Formats: sequence, C-alpha cells, structure tokens
Amino acid sequence: MFKTVMSKLTVNRLTTTGAMTIAIAMVLTGCQTLNSTSVNKPISTVETNPLTARMPVIDRQGRIAYVDEQGTGTAKISTLYSIRPDGSDRQLIDQLKGYIYSPAWSADGQWLAYSKQAPRQNPKIYIYDRKSKTQSLIVNAEGSNMSASFSPDGQKLLYSSTVGGNADIYEMRLNNGNTKQLTTLSSTEVQPSYASDGKSFVYTSDKVRAGRPSIYRYDFATGNAIPMLTSGYVASPQLSADGQQLAYLNGRKAAVMTLATRQTIDLAETGLDEPARLSPSGQYAVYPMRSSQVSSQGTKNIGSLVIRSLSGSTSYSINSDAGGMVRSPIWGR
Repeated sequence: MFKTVMSKLTVNRLTTTGAMTIAIAMVLTGCQTLNSTSVNKPISTVETNPLTARMPVIDRQGRIAYVDEQGTGTAKISTLYSIRPDGSDRQLIDQLKGYIYSPAWSADGQWLAYSKQAPRQNPKIYIYDRKSKTQSLIVNAEGSNMSASFSPDGQKLLYSSTVGGNADIYEMRLNNGNTKQLTTLSSTEVQPSYASDGKSFVYTSDKVRAGRPSIYRYDFATGNAIPMLTSGYVASPQLSADGQQLAYLNGRKAAVMTLATRQTIDLAETGLDEPARLSPSGQYAVYPMRSSQVSSQGTKNIGSLVIRSLSGSTSYSINSDAGGMVRSPIWGR
C-alpha cells in the first residue's frame, strides 16, 4: 500500500551548500555520534513498580520504540527495538551498521516510521508493519530524509528533506507517493509532528536566526505558520493527544509545557540533547539519559530510558547493561 518516493523533487527556492544543510538538520534533529547502548534490562516490572501498575491501560499496554547504539564512527551499530513500558517483551525491529533516527508510531500503533543511514549514504525513510514484521522503503529521494510523522488517519506522512538543498518539510500520501512541499524558506525547517486532529503540525525552524531554532505551528487551512510561545533554544516538538501539552527540547533539557498556562516542567538534562516524548494518555513522559559509571577499569557511559509521571516527580529507569547509549524513545499504542 506504500509508494516509494525515489526521484528528485522539484523545488523553487534559495538553496545552500548540501553538506552544511544536512549537518544543521541533523543537529536540530538531535542526531549526534556518541558511544552507544546494547541490551536494555528492566530494573522495574509491573509487579515491583507501583508507577507502572498505576498507568492507564492505554499507556501500560502501549510500546516504546527506541534506538540502541553500539560503537563509534564507522563501527557504529544501530538497533531499533520496541518494549513495553515496564521493560518487558523487548522486540528487535531493525539493525544496521550506521545510524537509525527518529522513530515515530502511527496513531493506531500498527506502523513505525524511521530513518536509516548506511555508510556513505543519505538517510532514507522506512515503515515497519507490526503485523507482518516487514520494513518498506518509503522515501528514497536525494538528500537527507528525516523526522517522519504519521497523519492521525495514517494516510499521509510528514517529513523533512534536503532534496532541494536546504531542509524543508514535505507531506506525502502513502497510497500513491504524491508529495507536496509545505515550507519553501531558505532556512532550516525540520522535525514536523502532526496535531492529533490533523489540522496542523508543529516543527522546528531557525528562520529568525540561523542556528537558533524555535518552534512553530503550521495551519493546513491557511498555509501559515506562527511561533509557539516558547523562548530560547528550543526544538523537537510533540503535541499531546489532547493538544494541551507540548513535549520538546528546552535548551539542553527534556521538557513538557502546558500550553494554556505556559507552565513548563524541565524534566532533566539528559546529556544527549534529546527531548521528552509523551505517553498516549499524556500523563507520563519518556526520555533517554546518559550517565557515567566509574569502576576499576575506568569511567564508561551508561544509557537508559527514564519514564516519569507528569503529576509528580516519580520516575523509574530501564537500564542498559552494556555501557552504551539509548536514543530517540517514542511511546505508541
């Protein structure tokens, strides 16, 4: 049912040097080369962790997809997994020598979109089907193709691409591959994420000041984008299912804002410059964390997923036991 976009899309705008644009887009997308993570062992289960037991069913029975990185540079191995919020039922989705970026669930939890980058290749977007356990190549256009987001009805896909030179946002119909360019600026527009009603999406742009991203909301009816009420260096937005909260990267901290009051909870400085992501109910958030462990062999980095209640400071971690980095968790149904 999916159509692969392979040809170079037509663009009519000012372009910048391709390599520089891709580098900026990756910074704004939160893609860094770091030491990585391996097998995630849960330190908490439904039986032993009251926080998990109290979760709404929609959260507790959902799945968290995340990227597990091992090695560095040309030896980088990236693995895409999904797990239950209590750390059980870990399932392998994909693995390659290279990088996996920005997994994103469809609203019903059937599909998972993500970008893969093999050595000496640009990132391409794939969709994993949970029922058939197969991957389909969806976007193979020239340039860096990143940050996919499913429309609420699952019929369209937003993503950013440097196919025309600098990063812009595109929308593709999945049944026929027809693609429309939504942003046409000479700045960097990345990280689109649909609102649950499908009438708008939020995204990151540095159009006011190069290298200084802000968050905007694009309205499909008017084609206009307005800035969200955030300040400072902000990126990687995600709206809650009820549209009342915004999860994002606030400086170097994973944060959640209540839009009506602009009250912001800075959850943690993760050490990875990655955002929080909301649970389906919007009552919890998940984010990756890097910490250091000192032993007789020296200091090594340890990666983990942190799951936190937004109604208090209660949280728990699902840790790696192999001394690597966990990245880009996303919580779906």
